[in-house]
Amino acid sequence: MTQPRRQLPIGIQTFAKIREGDYYYVDKTPLAWRLAQTSGYFFLSRPRRFGKSLFLDTLKELFEGNEPLFRGLDIRPRWDWTVRHPVIAISFGGGVLQTRAELDEKIRELLDDHQRRLGVVCKHPSLSGCFAELIRLAHAHTGQPAVILIDEYDKPILDNITDSETALAMREGLRNLYSAIKGEDAHLRFVFLTGVSKFSKVSLFSGLNNLEDITLNASYSTLCGYTEQDVDTVFAPELDGLDRDEIRRWYNGYNWLGEAVYNPFDLLLLFRNRRFQPWWFETGTPTFLIRLLTERETWLPQLGALETDADLLSTFDVDNIPTEALMFQAGYLTIAREEWLGGTYYYQLRFPNREVSQSLYGSLLRAWTQAPEPAVRNRKQLYRLLQSNDLDGLKDLFHAFFASIPNDWYRNNPIARYEGYYASVFYSYFAALGLDIRLEDATNRGRIDMTVRVNGRIYLFEFKVVELAPEGRALRQIKDRGYADKYRAEGQPIHLIGVEFSREGRNVVGFEVETL
Repeated sequence: MTQPRRQLPIGIQTFAKIREGDYYYVDKTPLAWRLAQTSGYFFLSRPRRFGKSLFLDTLKELFEGNEPLFRGLDIRPRWDWTVRHPVIAISFGGGVLQTRAELDEKIRELLDDHQRRLGVVCKHPSLSGCFAELIRLAHAHTGQPAVILIDEYDKPILDNITDSETALAMREGLRNLYSAIKGEDAHLRFVFLTGVSKFSKVSLFSGLNNLEDITLNASYSTLCGYTEQDVDTVFAPELDGLDRDEIRRWYNGYNWLGEAVYNPFDLLLLFRNRRFQPWWFETGTPTFLIRLLTERETWLPQLGALETDADLLSTFDVDNIPTEALMFQAGYLTIAREEWLGGTYYYQLRFPNREVSQSLYGSLLRAWTQAPEPAVRNRKQLYRLLQSNDLDGLKDLFHAFFASIPNDWYRNNPIARYEGYYASVFYSYFAALGLDIRLEDATNRGRIDMTVRVNGRIYLFEFKVVELAPEGRALRQIKDRGYADKYRAEGQPIHLIGVEFSREGRNVVGFEVETL
């Protein structure tokens, strides 16, 4: 029987609204059941718009015993619906708090709301004291230990991350609140915190040593997001007329050591609008990230192939934000491979999908040029030149681009002062088109700087920086080391392209091509 189409739950974070309305719902209750078997303290980091808030609201309804909402779901026959726990749900997801005073006021409002809802009155004047008292009173009033659910626990810090003084003040305010949890274990059944970033326990969760981080626990890798099976079953009615492989290339690939998942926001917008666009990326890529990558003179051709260890991946604080940790926790990089070497876990990172890699490089190009309009025109022209295999036009395109950048821009932007800037811009144009690109492509005699496959052709690029005049070293290296040999058996035209940039002239001075 054909499955009927339902409403798409775009932006809906309320479990009851989804279950009581005619909306699609991916059943996450098997994972909720597994978590709830222990009286534990859990933490989960996931990027924005991944369904964290909906999962926490699901837990809220579960612990409050709202059985009708769970009829037909996996957990329904396994849960004891006669036991109802008082739930203290705190969310910092709404609005932007810009001062410590605003944060304290917000916390006071949340605590007051819970006192009224639970029918108790706290007497302690301090925020941390009131929070601890609320936990104890909730237990005494209901006879059941309390459940604490904190959503977007880090948002007041992240909203002010470019202002370190304010961000530190927010961190101290949140630590004051969260520290109240550690002494109330006897009155707690379950604690769950979610956020985008994983701030260190020392800096934010003072003394909460029993907080278990399940971010990289393979058993919970699909707790947020949609799996391939979810797409093919739950959303089967929406797939008609859409290229299934293209859906996978554009939006799948987020991995936290288990099964890969899709970002829900992307798929829901795709199903509604029937267009492949960077729906998630366009909802708020932080200018802070782009600025940080620029200031750190990040070597863009290696951006999607960074390596790190477990400690660095989880290191994040106001005054210590490694590039790898920032991009991983924000969702711009995901895990490609895990290795256990010498008592340490190491991770190879990659872009999750076409949406992220193509959109990120497009954003960087706009930030690296004086005006965005020429960058957009050049990207469009580059694609047309590759389609027609117009290599002379390709040379002219890049020469005109670098020539259009004013000298003041070079003086005022730190990234333009290092050699890799030229190759990075060159590479970013190709990456922003979502082309099939390999960097540092290994052969038995060395590594090709960049290999591009497009329109049934293979382009091998080698980049060199020279003082002023072209020297021919780039093309010579491709030929002398036989970089093309590994591709000859494929029977496709191979173009060897040596590109040389002048350090003094700040432009392409050498662009030699040989076709095999």
